[in-house]
Amino acid sequence: MILDRVVEHLLTYGANGGIFCFLVQRKMAIRTVDFRSDTVTKPTESMREAMANAEVDDDVLGYDPTAQRLEAKMARIMGKKAGLFVPSGTMGNLICLLTHCQIRGSEVILGDNSHIQMYENGGISTIGGVHPRTVKNNEDGTMDLDLIEAAIRDSSFEILSPTTRLICLEKIEAAIRDSSFEILSPTTRLICLENSHSRSGGRCLSVEYTDKVGDLAKKYGLKLHIDGTRIFNASVALGVPVHRLVQAADSVSACLSKGLGAPAGSVIVGSKSFISRAKILRKPLGGGMRQIGVLCAAASVALQENLVKLEGDHRNAKILTEELNKIRGLKVDIATVETNIVYCHIRKGSKISRTELCKSLEQHGVLVLPEGPM
Repeated sequence: MILDRVVEHLLTYGANGGIFCFLVQRKMAIRTVDFRSDTVTKPTESMREAMANAEVDDDVLGYDPTAQRLEAKMARIMGKKAGLFVPSGTMGNLICLLTHCQIRGSEVILGDNSHIQMYENGGISTIGGVHPRTVKNNEDGTMDLDLIEAAIRDSSFEILSPTTRLICLEKIEAAIRDSSFEILSPTTRLICLENSHSRSGGRCLSVEYTDKVGDLAKKYGLKLHIDGTRIFNASVALGVPVHRLVQAADSVSACLSKGLGAPAGSVIVGSKSFISRAKILRKPLGGGMRQIGVLCAAASVALQENLVKLEGDHRNAKILTEELNKIRGLKVDIATVETNIVYCHIRKGSKISRTELCKSLEQHGVLVLPEGPM
């Protein structure tokens, strides 16, 4: 195996420990083994043919038939009423969060190691005026339920009713009469989960856990959003249909250009009223792309052809993990490899840094990331 020969030789040089990441993807380039990410795939011939022959129209006006078919299909798969195509997962999450949190100063509870918190440029704050309140992510990507509940702001300090959002006259009156009352805190409106959880190594959140978070959200009159960038990977790994896995969610963003290998795009799903509001937000964010049927056609092929191949990707990730663990100086916790992401640690005392190792591997035709998928 090329990694056996290359890595074991490289680990005899330099100093420093570290972590680098292998991500099993759909198609490898000739003469190069590319483990960087499932985002570096190339469109298949069937995708290119579908793109060339796609039936298109102006999607901003709501007339692109290929987009409409993909959105409806994704909504059905996820058990929701409507869907909306967006250029990227980052925009999908941003639109969902801003649709749920239309009042500036709203607060969203999310994991401190989540993709939205770590890799989406703080968009919910800089663009939407939404305050993130982070809760510690466990190693498996979950957040403790008691910590989530503790992070929810005390509704007694709200002038708005948390369930109906109607002005509560008694609270207004109490606020006027009680000089100790202060409006100091943002209002919690949303909880976010990520499934599978990328920075936890592609670990999957169980349907039981997701349901409990959904119940907690309902208890306090909050909404639940799932960043489902790799939700299809989670569904396959858990053996649970996607619609059941996201049943508790009010909105879901699902990426088509990662595990499924489409060239671009995500679809967000939710109720019809939610998607109508989301479509309005998509426009000022630059997501109205007119004849998007060209991209949606490729995504439809990805759904049809590659969804059934995800199990093989997961199996290959486990095989890679087993082989990496045979190389002196490397360590992978095989129990954490549930989907298509493999985090590989360089053991302390090994004489090479992660940057040096990645650079040397590249010279030998093996591409990896120095840390984590983005």
